[in-house]
Amino acid sequence: MRVKKEALVLLLAGGVGSRLNILVESRAKPAVPFGGLYRIIDFSLSNVMNSGLTKVGVLTQYKPLSLMRHLGMGEAWDFTGRSRGVKILPPHTGFKDSDWYKGTADAVRQNIDFLEKNPADEVVILSGDHIYHMDFHAMLEYHRFKKADVTVGMMVVPISEIYQFGAGIINNENRIIDWEEKPENPRTNLASMGIYVFDYKYLLDTLSRDRAENDFGMHILPRAIANDNVFAYPFYGYWRDVGTIQSYWEANMDVIRKDSGISPELWGIRTNIEASGLSADRAPAYYGNNAEVSCSMISAGCSILGTVQNSVLAPGVVVEEGAVVRDSILFSDCVVERDSVVDLTICDKRVRIQGDAIVGSGSNHELPNKQYPTHLYTGISLIGKEAVVPPGVTIGRNCIVNSQIREEAYPGKEIADGETL
Repeated sequence: MRVKKEALVLLLAGGVGSRLNILVESRAKPAVPFGGLYRIIDFSLSNVMNSGLTKVGVLTQYKPLSLMRHLGMGEAWDFTGRSRGVKILPPHTGFKDSDWYKGTADAVRQNIDFLEKNPADEVVILSGDHIYHMDFHAMLEYHRFKKADVTVGMMVVPISEIYQFGAGIINNENRIIDWEEKPENPRTNLASMGIYVFDYKYLLDTLSRDRAENDFGMHILPRAIANDNVFAYPFYGYWRDVGTIQSYWEANMDVIRKDSGISPELWGIRTNIEASGLSADRAPAYYGNNAEVSCSMISAGCSILGTVQNSVLAPGVVVEEGAVVRDSILFSDCVVERDSVVDLTICDKRVRIQGDAIVGSGSNHELPNKQYPTHLYTGISLIGKEAVVPPGVTIGRNCIVNSQIREEAYPGKEIADGETL
């Protein structure tokens, strides 16, 4: 009996993620901090580790340095040793936009040499920008049982959201018999999770067949469904694409919300604490005599003297006496000074909100950001990395303050709803 070769994993981590706005200004989307302690890519990598898979190629492209530092040699996820490892796969082409990967299939095709040097029975293809917990070993067993050429991880989503996904129509054996890519008039609510298992030889043959087929959802899957054995693998757990500011904020809030279905610690999610400078040498969080904290995640190294409600605080955040942080996400080493308010806001690293300032003022959540109306439209405001909000300044809803903005850049004491500085 032939012994099965361990599946090879390809993790797609090169997307721009432009809808996350200034959060991806200096980093790739999978490297965006999440849940106080983690990066988005930690979830996919930890799922791979916890599924017993040990050979991973990470396909990078857009602003990869932060991501590469975070991955290191893969030690944080036990991907070190003679028979295991994480291989960073940068683009083989130039630096012009036109040279970049033209789609998910093109990204894998450009790294076909990595596939050929690592023969396997199956190839697991994942996105590095989803928050979820999944057993890929079970999916591989399902793929083998079905004798599939391709297996697609799929889950039911509200019919009103299916336009964002590839959608599969299945028969009573879970075989996919038709495919709609981001349908305007959907016939199903079964959405692709962007998780695929391919038979190794089938994938190599497919990629070499037609170089115009650049995307799995747009090109590869429809042809495979018409001619070969493609099955849906039903998934019923927590999964969220955090590609928008709204979905990113909601997923962070799920971390502190009871019965939301997300539990990074129980899921065994790991991160590279050393590379991120998060909490390896941080003291425990400190709470002053007048501190008030409710329904929040407070990380190591934080100093809480004021009020924190329904918020996620990364390591090293300082909330001074009289300050209020509410419904917000603060990345590492932010400072909220005395008597200031941060409400429904995402602050990147090392932001300083000076005394008596208000970020997230007023109740007009409906006026979208004028420059990016499809990014900010629910009241959330963004403060970029190392920006300063001067004393007494009021910033409204759906506002953006770009990275490293200093006091002299402010036109006055108020940034109106929907404005960008």
